[in-house]
Amino acid sequence: MKFTAIALLNLTRVFRVRSNIFYVLLVPFVMVLMLGLMFGGGQQQRLGVVDEGAGDLGQRLVAALDSADHVNLVPVQSRDEMLAEVERGEIHAGIVLPGDYADAVTGSGADVDFVAREGDVAAAELGSVVRAAVRDEAAVLRAAAFTAQETGVPFEEALDGLDGEVGSGIAVEVETAGEALFPPGIGAFDLSAPPLLLLYTFLTAMTTASALVATRERGIAQRMYASPTPTRTLVFGEVAGRLLIALVQALVIMLGSALAFGVDWGDPLGAAAVLLLFVAVGGGAALLVGGLARTEGGAGSLALLLGLGLGVLGGTAIPLDGFGETMRMWAHVTPHAWGYDAFAALVRHDAGIVDIAPQLGVLAAFAAVLLTAGTLALRRSMVR
Repeated sequence: MKFTAIALLNLTRVFRVRSNIFYVLLVPFVMVLMLGLMFGGGQQQRLGVVDEGAGDLGQRLVAALDSADHVNLVPVQSRDEMLAEVERGEIHAGIVLPGDYADAVTGSGADVDFVAREGDVAAAELGSVVRAAVRDEAAVLRAAAFTAQETGVPFEEALDGLDGEVGSGIAVEVETAGEALFPPGIGAFDLSAPPLLLLYTFLTAMTTASALVATRERGIAQRMYASPTPTRTLVFGEVAGRLLIALVQALVIMLGSALAFGVDWGDPLGAAAVLLLFVAVGGGAALLVGGLARTEGGAGSLALLLGLGLGVLGGTAIPLDGFGETMRMWAHVTPHAWGYDAFAALVRHDAGIVDIAPQLGVLAAFAAVLLTAGTLALRRSMVR
């Protein structure tokens, strides 16, 4: 069929440019690797510690934090120095152990200050670790104090008995409720691959918009239109070409990251649905820009601006989880944010296709609007 030949010709034209092979096949994997190391699970998170004289009991809390996975403790001399290091990003967060920390034993309590930058994903994870360690240690100290009071043994002896799980017979059980932002065991690349799939699928599709303008400027569209080929065949061929290019880019990232980095994309049916709908979104946007743009350079500039701008706003460069409430609201004017939410549910929380139905519905609406508007704009530009 002619429209199939046109679609395949569009795909061939993309890979005839050798630089496109580099950008389509290599760059996405380099970015998956880099963002996986920067934002993915498994990297060391630096926690500053200021000890204002908490004594041996304070050192117990420090030891508990030091035993946590992926936490690197950094001794800091003063509260002001710690604040400066958090602001500069030298440490992800910090805690201050007060001089009256031992008062926690008597029941009057002591405050352990936790300092972090708002919106820092690593700091949010550290906050969970610190809260859990403080809660667990406070429970043990209070249990030891109760044992000492009831039995008359020295506090230190009661505390040693609890640590050794002998003597007092008191068991401390701690349960954590709620859903973690990054579940245990998730890989670093499981977090970085999905947003980059969204970014590069959309961007690659958008950069082909200039080819539509070039086809008109060089008279190729006019010669095709003058041939005994129906206009709808020409239009559908160009539409299929944009979709095919976006699909190839998406599959390269999804399958390649699964093989190279072991990325688990979750429910296959759900992942396929998100991928296909986002391919339609990217293809429709490329058609719209290519149909409306007057010059090849203008189409290329607009495509690059929208491809990168919408991607960054939608959380594909900086994790959407680190956005504030207002920024998250604005992010969801883009299809990227809805795709991000869908993949987050699939990859992190074992969701199925039914669980991401709202996100799929929004992506389907984006795809329908963009494909319809893009097809009409392309047809109008071809017969103009």
